[in-house]
Amino acid sequence: MDHALARPAAQQPRWPDPGAVRRARAVLEGVAPVVGAEEVDRLRAQLAAVARGSAFLLQGGDCAETFSGTTERSLAGTVATLHRMASTLSGAGRLPVVKVGRIAGQYAKPRSAAVDARGLPTYRGDIVNGAEPTAEARVPDPARMLRAYVNSKAAVTAVRALIATGAAGAPGAPAPDGEVFTSHEALLLDYERAMVRVDARVPDRPKLYGSSGHFLWIGERTRQLDGAHLAFAELLSNPVGLKLGPSTTPEQAVEYVERLDPYGEPGRLTLIARMGSAQVRDVLAPIVEKVTASGHTVVWQCDPMHGNTVQSTSGFKTRHFDRIVAETEGFFEVHRALGTHPGGLHVELTGDDVTECLGGTPRITVPDLPHRYTTACDPRLNRSQSLELAVVVAELLHAGRRGRRP
Repeated sequence: MDHALARPAAQQPRWPDPGAVRRARAVLEGVAPVVGAEEVDRLRAQLAAVARGSAFLLQGGDCAETFSGTTERSLAGTVATLHRMASTLSGAGRLPVVKVGRIAGQYAKPRSAAVDARGLPTYRGDIVNGAEPTAEARVPDPARMLRAYVNSKAAVTAVRALIATGAAGAPGAPAPDGEVFTSHEALLLDYERAMVRVDARVPDRPKLYGSSGHFLWIGERTRQLDGAHLAFAELLSNPVGLKLGPSTTPEQAVEYVERLDPYGEPGRLTLIARMGSAQVRDVLAPIVEKVTASGHTVVWQCDPMHGNTVQSTSGFKTRHFDRIVAETEGFFEVHRALGTHPGGLHVELTGDDVTECLGGTPRITVPDLPHRYTTACDPRLNRSQSLELAVVVAELLHAGRRGRRP
C-alpha cells in the first residue's frame, strides 16, 4: 500500500505538523471498522445485479457532511427521502433498488482553488479544517480525522436503528430491502489508508477492505491514471466508483476499467457520468460503446448534478432542476440507443426544505436562494425536488421496459 500511495496525490491538505498526522493515523489504525467486510460483500453482490441489468442503484445524500449537521434528524430525512424515491423507482421499473447514501463519511471535499474569495485557505471539509472564515479555522488539523471517524461510526449506528425500527420510512428489520449502505469520496488518503483492514476469512487469500464505508469513489479531480487515488482503489475489495467528466476519452475509460476491474467482476466498478446536460449525449455514447466492447460489465450511473453547477446573479452556487432532468434524460437516451442498462442515479440531496437548486415544483427562483441555503459546499435538491426527480427517472425506466418488450 505504501508503494501505491507514494504516487502523486491531488487535492491533499498541507498539514502543518507531520508528527500529528502520524499520531492520528496510528489511532485510526487501531479502531473498530466503520463498516464490516460482510456488509461490503453484500453490497457488491447487489451491485452485480445492477451491472447485469436486473436492479437499479440509487445513491444520494449530502454534498459535504458536517460534524454539527450529522444529526439523527438529518439522517432520518435523508433515509426517508431515499426510501420514498426507491419506492417510486421500483414500482415503475419493476426492479429492486439498491440504496446507497452519501452518509457516514462524506467529510472531505476537493476544491478548485487553494484560497477562497477572502484570500483564506479554502475549506476542504470538516475532516480537514473548519468552514468558519478565519485564518485559524482554515488551518488543516489532523485531529479532525478522529472526529470524522467517531461521527461516521455514530451515523452508521443511527441509520441502522432507523431501519430496524421502521422509522424514517424504512420498512423495518424483517425487510431486507430496507438496508441503506454508506458511501463517500475516498479523497483524504491519510484517513483512508488508516482505515484499511485485512480480512482473513479465507486464510490463503486475505483481502484489503476500506472500512470507512461500503462504497468508495474517486472524483473527477483525482482520477489521474498515474495518481495515488487510482492506485489505492486498485488494492481494495470494496465496490468502487469513478467519476467521469466531459474531458474523459473512450480510451481513458477503457484503461480505467482495466485497472479497477482487472478480473471482469460485475459489481466491482461503477462508472459515474457527470457530463453536463449539453454534452452528455455526445460524450457518453462513445465511452459506453468502447467499454462495452472491452467485455467488462460495469454499473453505469448518472450524476446529473456536478456538470450543471452555475453561479447565480446573487452570488450563490446553484443548479437548475431542468438541467438536471435534461442530463438524466440524455443519459437514458444514450443507453436506450446502445441497448445497455442505465443502472443508477447519483444525486446530492437532503430531506430538508432547502432553497439551493432552482426550479422544480417548488419553483425556486434566484431571489429565493438565500432563504434556506444551508449546504456546506454545493447545492442540493430538497425533498420535494428529489421526489420529483424520482418520478422522472421512474418514467424513463418504465419507457425503457416497454421498449425491450418483443
